[in-house]
Amino acid sequence: MMRIVDRRLIHATPDAVWPHAAHVETWPTILSHYRWVTRTEGTLGGDGVVEMSAYRPFGGPLNWPTWWKSQMWVDAAKREVRYRHIGGITTGMDVLWTIEPTADGASDVTIVHTWDGPPWPLIRRIASEWVIGPVFVHGIAERTLAGVARAAEAAR
Repeated sequence: MMRIVDRRLIHATPDAVWPHAAHVETWPTILSHYRWVTRTEGTLGGDGVVEMSAYRPFGGPLNWPTWWKSQMWVDAAKREVRYRHIGGITTGMDVLWTIEPTADGASDVTIVHTWDGPPWPLIRRIASEWVIGPVFVHGIAERTLAGVARAAEAAR
C-alpha cells in the first residue's frame, strides 16, 4: 500500500490554520497550483463532495494538470479533515489532514495519503509507490501545506 506523509510546522495557532485547511473552496485564491475547487454537495467548511484540480509543476512552463473528486468529512472539534477519492485516477485513496497544537502555540499539520493503487494489475504497485505517490501526491501536498502556512501566518 502506498503511504505518503507530508508534515509542516506552521507558525500560527490551530484556530488560525483551521479555516485554510477546511474551506477548500478558497484554495485557488491562496494556492497558486490549484486550478479550481468545486463543491457539488454540502456546505462551505463542512462535509460533502468536492471536485479539485491542481497543477503538478515540473519546472519552467511544464505544469501537469490533475483532477479528482472526493467525499469529504470535517471534524472541527478534532481539527481533522478526511477525504475518500471517489473519482479520477486516484479513486479509492484515503486522505487525512490533522492540525495539532504545539507547546509554543504553533501548529503541527500533517497530511497522510494511503492507497492501494490504480486498477492496473501488472503495474499497480509501481504506478502508485514510484510515480503517483512520490511525484504527484507528495509534489502537490507539500505545495498545499506551504500555501496554507503562508496564508495562516500572514493572517495572525
